[in-house]
Amino acid sequence: VKKQSTQQVVKFSGLVAAVDSSGLSFEVSGNVETVHVDIGDRVKKGKVLAVLDPEPYKLEVDAINAELVKARGEVDKTRAQYERHKRIYEQGAGAESYLDVAEYNYKAAKSAVKYQMARLDLAKRNLRKTNLLSPYDGTNAWRSVNPNEEVAAGQKLLEIKASGEMETQMSVPETTIDRIQVGDAATISFPTQPGESTGGRISYIGSAAVEANAFPVKVTLTAPNAKIKPGMTAEAVLTLKQDNQAKGFLVPLQALLPTHEANRGYAFVYDPDSSTVVRTPVHAIGMDKKMAIVNEGLKEGDIIAVAGVSFLADGMEVKLMEK
Repeated sequence: VKKQSTQQVVKFSGLVAAVDSSGLSFEVSGNVETVHVDIGDRVKKGKVLAVLDPEPYKLEVDAINAELVKARGEVDKTRAQYERHKRIYEQGAGAESYLDVAEYNYKAAKSAVKYQMARLDLAKRNLRKTNLLSPYDGTNAWRSVNPNEEVAAGQKLLEIKASGEMETQMSVPETTIDRIQVGDAATISFPTQPGESTGGRISYIGSAAVEANAFPVKVTLTAPNAKIKPGMTAEAVLTLKQDNQAKGFLVPLQALLPTHEANRGYAFVYDPDSSTVVRTPVHAIGMDKKMAIVNEGLKEGDIIAVAGVSFLADGMEVKLMEK
């Protein structure tokens, strides 16, 4: 008889992934001029990964600069007109309506300058965005672009996986999700790397089920071996607490002789000193997978008969079967 475990060990399959991973795209559209990385290349933060043809955006900057010069000239012109109408009005020789129109034109000209300056800032930003930069140190894991291709803004072209922390991403069924929590320990093994394993802790539990009523769960790896790479298959072993499991000993149903009283019966416990069996009353509090949960009458380490109990009697001499 062994003490019933209050924990359950389960295993889930998943994939290794970098904790930080970004699908990269240009924020502006255009024709790709050059691509500087391929799949598997290591990159540094700030490295230029790809470049769009900048000419259309340079021309736009030049055009807005020209309009800004024109707008500033209009400010000088309308200011002079406003100041002249203001002097005439103050001398009592001009109409107030002329002064109001001149003041309006002057303010409108200044607003036009601000508008063109904002357009120029946006055009310069668009010109800078013709360079696609790496957001952090890492490895390029995906590429779907070549030079001379026309790409749209927001179209995914590359995927950078950051160096450093890695995690296992997996799905946990709804029947288990309430029995784990963020911070729980896990052991991660890798089928393609026999003998390699590492510890981990649950870092994320999804709040909503996705495919097949399973919840997304992430386990951050504590000290992965250098051989472990993003995209590898992983198996996470979790220890689930069974708080609702009744405490007692699990014994086969056929080991118990029934009585007329509910949940009570007899087991034949082996006495090693006399090589006999002792008919012992026991109390069961439930079932677990065709096993009775006995909470009274037995103790850990007892040896009980599990077959032929109807042929036994209290004090009968028996001989243990050889292992």
